[in-house]
Amino acid sequence: MSKMIIVEKSHLLMISLAIVVALALTTGSNGLNVKQSHPSSLHTTTKTNQLTYHGGPLLTNSGTINVYLIWYGHISQKDKTTITDFFASFSPSSDLSISRKQRPPTVSKWWKTIQSYKDKAGSSVPGTVRLVKQIGDKYSSGKNIKRAQIADLVQNKIETNVLPFDPNGIYLVLTSRDVTVERFCMSSCGFHDTKTIPTKGYKVVFGHVGDASLQCPGFCAWPYAVPAYGPPFKPLVAPNNVGIDGVVINIATVLAGAATNPFKNGYYQGDVQAPLEAVTACSGKFGEGAFPGFPGKLLLDKASNASYNAYGVNGRKFLLPAVWDPATLSCKVVV
Repeated sequence: MSKMIIVEKSHLLMISLAIVVALALTTGSNGLNVKQSHPSSLHTTTKTNQLTYHGGPLLTNSGTINVYLIWYGHISQKDKTTITDFFASFSPSSDLSISRKQRPPTVSKWWKTIQSYKDKAGSSVPGTVRLVKQIGDKYSSGKNIKRAQIADLVQNKIETNVLPFDPNGIYLVLTSRDVTVERFCMSSCGFHDTKTIPTKGYKVVFGHVGDASLQCPGFCAWPYAVPAYGPPFKPLVAPNNVGIDGVVINIATVLAGAATNPFKNGYYQGDVQAPLEAVTACSGKFGEGAFPGFPGKLLLDKASNASYNAYGVNGRKFLLPAVWDPATLSCKVVV
């Protein structure tokens, strides 16, 4: 059984708006995040930054969005299983494995808002995200890497046929907690971009998300951790663990942005080099009634006291960010 939890507002109001927006994971992208279709979803009551469609292609050329994971560094099997369970939860059929009492809200229902984004031909973003292949990489570029090295790593895996060439897929590099990536934990918790594959003559979409549990949990795993420089208040309990639940939030943000603004001319608002996208336009919102410093009303697991807003496969519970809904021009949350 679950109930709604409201974090003590009087403490959270002390956090400045600037800090909260940062905590809500601005992706800092560089080319690089329909009406309500299910009753479990609610809308936040306040309007937010309105995204504009700039006429470019979305990832709409296939019935699914294929994801290729590169586990960079040392990531435990337990954490890998949490992430693969998250991806398995995108399939609408996965909802059937969730008990009827727990079925709404789910990861697949959260993605339906992204599915409502359409390109100029009227084609929608695919309703299914599928993990096709995953490989490991033991620090081939070291432990302190540039964003350009992330792109080069993806290119190398494709050109050596370790990973297939898929122009409608997303190549996602997940770095372990001991890896430092350019701008990660400074102005970004993840990003997406494109890379031309010379042997194919076409661009692919790739992204990066890191485990911030050692470097900046208060920045990239909020509201499960708080910044050291902020006023003291009690963070929420994570359903899996602080680092990996932060990774899930950031993966969701990067996937949403990559699907709806893959080539810097899709859906976004603001500067093309630092755009507000499908999720980053709704920074800091996770549940109904969210406001700066307060993530909103969330579900509470009585046994673990963990806060979450979406069910996944194998009994998983996740926290997913609000998505800007092009039908209502507002931020749509899961709960």
